[in-house]
Amino acid sequence: MLQKGSIAPDFSLPDQDGKVHSLHDYRRKWLLLYFYPKDGTSGCTAEACGLRDQWSEFQNANCAILGVSKDSVESHKQFSGKHDLPFPLLSDESGPTVETYGAWQEKTKDGETYMGIARISYLIDPQGEITEVYPNVVPDEHASEVLSDLSECQGEC
Repeated sequence: MLQKGSIAPDFSLPDQDGKVHSLHDYRRKWLLLYFYPKDGTSGCTAEACGLRDQWSEFQNANCAILGVSKDSVESHKQFSGKHDLPFPLLSDESGPTVETYGAWQEKTKDGETYMGIARISYLIDPQGEITEVYPNVVPDEHASEVLSDLSECQGEC
């Protein structure tokens, strides 16, 4: 996992419509880059819908949102359309960005150990520096937590 104060690594990934997004496209804006395990699961849906429901507050704070998982572009298209998500979902099927950002981790469920995407987010400032790291995201609370931190960061930075 990357640390607060480090420069966020660049990436180039397609969204649900096939448009490629790179970190440098978001210079001069704040960016919430959030990693999530799987389209359509309860926690991922709660997190995405929470961000959607507070989308106007993110816009007012000059903060873009990008979700990233290993799901396909088509899966993202269906998930985004079903929940009317106003922000891009990026497909990292082969996983280099997920790995670079430390979201590909060993997980355990029902006594079984496997590799999967951990629910991790990064708040990145307009110069590309990571200002906050969220290693243990609580889906229902994440949007409010980030907006609070964003307000604090913008007041101090």
